[in-house]
Amino acid sequence: MPADLAVIGLGHHGLPLAQAATAAGITTVGFDTDPRPVAELAAGRPPVDGSLTTSEIRRMLAGGFRATTGPAELGRVRTAVLCSPTPLGPDGALDLTAVTAAARALAARLRPHTTVILESPVPPGTTEGPLRELLEDGSGLRAGRDFHLAYSPGRLDPGNRLPGPAGTPKVIGGLTPACTESAAAFYGRFTDKVVRARGPREAETVKLLETNFRHVNIALVNEMAVLCHELGVDLWDVIRCAETKPFGFQAFRPGPGVGGHGAPVEHLGAHRPLRLVELAGRVNQRMPQYVVQRAAALLNEHGKSARGARVLLLGITYKPDLADREGSPADEIAGRLMDLGAAVSFHDPHVPDWRVRELPVPRADSLYEAAAHADLTVLLQHHRVYDLQGLAVKAQLLLDTRGATPAGTAHRL
Repeated sequence: MPADLAVIGLGHHGLPLAQAATAAGITTVGFDTDPRPVAELAAGRPPVDGSLTTSEIRRMLAGGFRATTGPAELGRVRTAVLCSPTPLGPDGALDLTAVTAAARALAARLRPHTTVILESPVPPGTTEGPLRELLEDGSGLRAGRDFHLAYSPGRLDPGNRLPGPAGTPKVIGGLTPACTESAAAFYGRFTDKVVRARGPREAETVKLLETNFRHVNIALVNEMAVLCHELGVDLWDVIRCAETKPFGFQAFRPGPGVGGHGAPVEHLGAHRPLRLVELAGRVNQRMPQYVVQRAAALLNEHGKSARGARVLLLGITYKPDLADREGSPADEIAGRLMDLGAAVSFHDPHVPDWRVRELPVPRADSLYEAAAHADLTVLLQHHRVYDLQGLAVKAQLLLDTRGATPAGTAHRL
């Protein structure tokens, strides 16, 4: 049966969109060239960590959602949304390989009056430039005349169920006013508020600004963490007080590094690099090394060397209460500790096994017993199941990189 919507790319961007559309009664098909996520979805399992739960996937299937690797489905929909991944390449620019492949697959089957929307993070100018050209050349149709073309930045917060798709405004920039209105009509079926941008470039730049805003502010507070430690100042108390200001301040908190799927974009092809973002990236990339330096210094202060020390790492995912390890700083921290000669083990309720540099890292089954046995316990991620007050009592030495422990019970970043 023909679907109303095709979501192209069944990863962290595409799956939540498909879920929201299916829940709103929109007949949805998911397309991916990789057979693995399609097979997982057909079996009622989420193909990517932290995106959706098994019960949510099963509700989608019950609501008529189908996943396929067959591109023929793309020629029978009214709306197609491209949600392909765009990871950073070696030069720090976004890699559009998957978007290009998705556009070619769609173009070969594109029908008149279809609304095509791009949600993947891309450099400004991609929608009305390379994407438009690929679609027009492959279909023989003209964007803005024969089919609608628009950009809408994905706005996802994995693991956070609120405000959800309905409560998160959708920004839309169409190639023409009619393109914008067609995309707005689609999103209006399951989103409470639609915000119209002047055009696709503005909408693309919204995503650039939102992503880089996060990384620059995390870099600032990470630098403050290093400074405050040197000054003997409790940064966490500083943040607590500063966030009472009702204007001109938004609280960010330091950590052992920055993970997740929204990478900072420093380079935009031929355009000049964003110097502040470039600097913020360097600051954030240094945090795993700084955590290891603090760990070694703490061991030293307590008469122990990092060489031969038993170090327990708690929480190795990039975000609390999720199994997703995309970009998690835990890998680098573990590797650097191993370089110092430490015996590293880990505990994470969401990760059954972990390999660093192709070597298995021992997993602690009993958290308190492992913390009591370790020379140093390092909290990298604060999962809800961790009783930090009890942990602080059991651990010989505790380094808290998240500021989650009560003041005075642990050494905080």
